[in-house]
Amino acid sequence: MLFDLRGGGRRRTVQIVYITLAVLMGGGLVLFGIGGAVSGGLVDAITNDSGSGNTGIETYEKREREAEAATQRSPQDAAAWAALARARYQLASAGDNLNQSTGEFSAAGKRELQAAGDAWQKHLGLAGNKPDDGVANIMVQTYIALGDNAKAVQAQEIITEARPRSATFTTLAILAYQAGQTRKGDLARGKAIELADEDQKETVKSQIDQVKAQAAGAAAAQSATPTPTPTPKPDK
Repeated sequence: MLFDLRGGGRRRTVQIVYITLAVLMGGGLVLFGIGGAVSGGLVDAITNDSGSGNTGIETYEKREREAEAATQRSPQDAAAWAALARARYQLASAGDNLNQSTGEFSAAGKRELQAAGDAWQKHLGLAGNKPDDGVANIMVQTYIALGDNAKAVQAQEIITEARPRSATFTTLAILAYQAGQTRKGDLARGKAIELADEDQKETVKSQIDQVKAQAAGAAAAQSATPTPTPTPKPDK
């Protein structure tokens, strides 16, 4: 991993998760470097489709079945498991599985996301030091939707190792802070600022520091909330 630090992710409030989604998805030009040196963008990484125009859910169901069959034929093929993770994310985002207005996944959509995560973990176990950084983009979104910030950090580290730019370090810092991995967040923050263009350094610093403060505030509020004491039952 990019930063070999130990630090378990903590649960964060819904507000903080929404902040991440807004920053990651709404700020794609900054955080994922869309339009940069990488061929295609996040949408292409998710759909693996450049202009086919066919978005029917049946298409994605078929892709998932084919991808799953490929893993059954070649269970030790890391690429097949990455393809299955992609196909399951596509299906989770199709039809009634995702409310396009609110961005909320249905129960069925979340089951597909969890299945995508299972396929991704299988891929990581087989890929060694060469995980698929394209599918890792998808898995960041998957784990944010599932509320698993620690695994979102893990996926973003793969992206950042493959494309060490200010944008990818920015995203890593934000996710790390939200996962409660402050030291890792600080290291990524430093690299994000260092690699930013001179006229962008203050913007990057301000963007990251705002999220860091929000995450710290949410953590403090959570720790300050007293644990309810069970009411003792009267003796009979």
